[in-house]
Amino acid sequence: MTGRVTAEQVAQLAGVSQSAVSRVFTPGASASQKTVDKVRKAAAELGYRPNVLARAMVSGKSRIIGLVVAYLENHFYPEALEKLSNALQEQGYHVLIFMASNARDNVDAVVEEILDYQVDGIIAASVALSSDLADRCRAAGVPVVLFNRSQDGDAISAVTSDNFSGGQSSAKFLLAGGHRKIGYIAGWEGASTQRDREAGFLDALAASGQMLHARTVGNFHLDQAQEAAREMFASDRPDAVFVANDHMAFAVMDVLRFELGLSVPGDVSVIGYDDVPLAAWPSYNLTTVRQPANRMVARTVEILLDMIENRSNDPRQVRIDSALVVRGSARLPKG
Repeated sequence: MTGRVTAEQVAQLAGVSQSAVSRVFTPGASASQKTVDKVRKAAAELGYRPNVLARAMVSGKSRIIGLVVAYLENHFYPEALEKLSNALQEQGYHVLIFMASNARDNVDAVVEEILDYQVDGIIAASVALSSDLADRCRAAGVPVVLFNRSQDGDAISAVTSDNFSGGQSSAKFLLAGGHRKIGYIAGWEGASTQRDREAGFLDALAASGQMLHARTVGNFHLDQAQEAAREMFASDRPDAVFVANDHMAFAVMDVLRFELGLSVPGDVSVIGYDDVPLAAWPSYNLTTVRQPANRMVARTVEILLDMIENRSNDPRQVRIDSALVVRGSARLPKG
């Protein structure tokens, strides 16, 4: 058969109504298994594919979610994006992934482009939106949820781990291990995750009467984290370092062990944040704060779909407890 096959032709071959064909190809619609089998058999025989865009124009729903992410170097994000995509697909939604830098102008331009695709909602992972753009999304009726980022105020829904508490637990563990010259390697300073992890870490140090011994910035990038480690350990080296995420912590450990000849944790204890799969590999065996990706994804999807399907307009800020995972890269407290 040549030309575009229509739903009417599928209905005729299957011996059902055109509305039955529509129900079979509409996520969440009801149709008997017998009808589904007949319609799909006829569609396969004729080479029929439903016109999703045309259906979206009629229904006002594209069933598409725009997903914005700044970078995929950090192993936490590929895993989280896979979980987000799978969870949304289980609910009958499809995902379009857009890359953006952390520069505010670039993020805004990318989200403006996403809106042109008539998406039903947006998840912004590792990026922040300007207040003007958030208002534009709201005016367009497109809900937005931030994933692993938050913003000042409560105008946008956001789901994160409890970064402040994670920073606190890291400091308490190092202090309990007898460390007194403790360093911190920061991530990108425009990120709420970086800000909150450092704030919790410094809070716990101060509560014990300790001050930070050294601080450098790795900006969440491997090469910059390597340079930050070289700078920090060039003189009066720390005996422990908390690194703002695992991706940088791996780079720091490599510099300490293979360039500077230091033992981890014999000479220096290292703690990261995220608990990506690589952290459990014997070559790193990294003590780190676990971001509960499954729970973060579930809450993100739950909030977004509630905003889409139930027209909920109440922004929600969710912080999910994060636990310190003790492995072999940091000295254990005595006893």
